[in-house]
Amino acid sequence: MTPFTGVALYLTIWWTVLFAVLPIGVQSHYEAGIDRGDGTDPGSPVDPKLKRKFITTTWVSAVVFVFIWLLVHFKVIPLPSLPSGR
Repeated sequence: MTPFTGVALYLTIWWTVLFAVLPIGVQSHYEAGIDRGDGTDPGSPVDPKLKRKFITTTWVSAVVFVFIWLLVHFKVIPLPSLPSGR
């Protein structure tokens, strides 16, 4: 796996994990019984805790990436070689 492939794979894993982690532990304004007035979605989160979710996403993505890297490194999942374009 080249460094470029590794970075691309990690970023793909990171975004996928982020969208899986975002809804965890979120309470909407409607669920909390808070009236936000006109123009605000009642489903918007009261406290999204984004910093904590970004940190969680980063370490979960690192664990998943290391697992996939090990599978590729020990050729459990072989990556096909691309032609050089010459």
